[in-house]
Order: sequence, then C-alpha cells, then structure tokens
Amino acid sequence: MEKSILVVVDMQNDFIDGALGSAEAQNIVPCVAKRILSAKQNGEEIVYTRDTHGENYLSTQEGKKLPVLHCIKNSHGWQIADSIPVEGKIFDKPTFGSTELADYVKDGGFIKAELIGLCTDICVISNAFLLKSFCPELNISVRSNCCAGVTPQSHQNALNAMKNCQITVL
Repeated sequence: MEKSILVVVDMQNDFIDGALGSAEAQNIVPCVAKRILSAKQNGEEIVYTRDTHGENYLSTQEGKKLPVLHCIKNSHGWQIADSIPVEGKIFDKPTFGSTELADYVKDGGFIKAELIGLCTDICVISNAFLLKSFCPELNISVRSNCCAGVTPQSHQNALNAMKNCQITVL
C-alpha cells in the first residue's frame, strides 16, 4: 500500500467564523470533517497545521500587511474548530508555510500527499509549494471542495497556479 498523508491546513476558528472567517470557509467544514474520517478509515496518516501568532503580531511583517489580530496562541481563534476531528500531529507555524511539515513529509517516506483546508490562496498553496520543493517526487493533490480562499476568485486562481505547477486538483 502506498504511504499517503492528509494535510489539514489551518482549520481554525479565526479562519472559519472568527476574525478572518467567511461563508466559504464555513461551508467546507462538513466536507473537511468527512474527508478526515475517510482518511482515518483508509489508514492514511493525518497531520494538521495551525497558524500561530504572538501578541506582537501587529508589529510583524505579516501583521503590518494584514493588520487583523488572528490565531493568537492559546486563544479561542487559534484552536482547531471543534467540528474538525483531530486525529494526528499538529504543526504550529508562524507563517504561511511550514518547513517543519515539509521535513516531516520528506523524512516520512510518503508517496502521496493531499492538502485540504484554509486558505487556498495563502496557506494551502504555500504548503503545497513547500512540499513540491522539499519532495519533488511526491504525488501532491489538493481537494478543491475541501478548501476555501479569501474570495472565490482567489481560491480559483490558487487552484490554477497549483495545477500549472503539476499539483493535482481534485
């Protein structure tokens, strides 16, 4: 059996119905939860990323460009939503992509990786490209109906960019 991993990106309260939440993000929650349970049944490894900022967020480069407090460590908004089953390791990340996740996948002997979550046009695409860079032979896919972007247009733009870089869009 091929060793595969499901990467659940930033399914946190602040991105679903909190500081940066959206109707699109809320709409994918049932699909994401269902995909996680399916992965568990299929024996896929499941890992999560969690956007993690400190109280000094607004003074960081990201905070200056996106001056909205969100995902402050240990806050309600930072937590993975209660409706999302947590079935594996969580990678806290201070920025869009996680090199720790990429190293984990590279060292783990995975053949396939699927990404789902939020936001398609920021953190999903960043982690997909990191995986592509760290693991050039990894079969990477993104499940479009389990992702949402900042806007529907930016979601589609990100899917197209990933497709152009040989990431399969499901």
